[in-house]
Amino acid sequence: MKIFRHYNDVPDAFKGAVVALGNFDGVHLGHQALIAEARRLADERSAPLGVLAFEPHPQEFFRPSTESFRLTPFRTKARLIAEAGADAMFAFTFDAEMAKKTAQEFVLDVLVEGLAVGCVVVGADFQFGKGRTGNTAVLAYMGEMEGFGVDVFEPVAAGGREKISSTQIREALKAGKPDVAAKLLGHWWTVEARVEHGDKRGRTIGFPTANMKLDDYLKPAYGIYAVRATVFENDEPAGRYDGVASFGTRPMFETDVPLLETYLFDFEGDLYGKHLGVELVSYLRPEAKFGGVDDLVAQMNKDCDAARNALRQI
Repeated sequence: MKIFRHYNDVPDAFKGAVVALGNFDGVHLGHQALIAEARRLADERSAPLGVLAFEPHPQEFFRPSTESFRLTPFRTKARLIAEAGADAMFAFTFDAEMAKKTAQEFVLDVLVEGLAVGCVVVGADFQFGKGRTGNTAVLAYMGEMEGFGVDVFEPVAAGGREKISSTQIREALKAGKPDVAAKLLGHWWTVEARVEHGDKRGRTIGFPTANMKLDDYLKPAYGIYAVRATVFENDEPAGRYDGVASFGTRPMFETDVPLLETYLFDFEGDLYGKHLGVELVSYLRPEAKFGGVDDLVAQMNKDCDAARNALRQI
């Protein structure tokens, strides 16, 4: 999959594409269904399939000081969109210039002049342009005027009820329900980041951990999780391991910022500086403070047993 960061730099080979439009945070089952519909239309037209998702997320531009809400930072989102079958990701910069474009200017400047789209696929609640004044009716009218197709895709529901939304998934993760989030996502929610040096305290008690900061991610419920992790070498999977992870501020040895600390079962080697993808599979318990190191080690052994048991049932 090719990634383009500006609509003025798109080569002719990717013009005339069928383009799925949206934020695609999480690339959940609803997003996947919308991209699959765009893939179907692209195959019918023998056209490329593109996915347009602004970077940064527009909400991050308008409210930069708030805690991160994102389920999928750029790197993770791009990987999931590629796995969904896109030929191109149009990760155009959302800045002050883009924010002030009216709905009409967005269509003319980005979709028509920049991408020369053949067709766009959007959800029924899609809004765009300054003040979110553009909607599917505006898009359909301008598509007819400018000669491109518009497909309004009905949202995918969860269990036959309300449509799947990124908000539902965020709420599930905040509530310590990664299994519920996974059912809506269609995959385990994964934290992907580079392993950083910590205080190496875990190594001294027999549980060396890979430490990761969730700077660009939503913060899930603090506590202990059963996890599955992928170690990446040069952006390629190089090993997959079961494990147990703690997310939080470590009541026994407090940290300034919450950390994800992952202990991989049956792993030998050095993870520092490597890229790690940690899937949260099952929430085991909240964080706790213990009377001493011996009590902590005893609980960690119990957590390892609980994690192994939980992962065997997946």
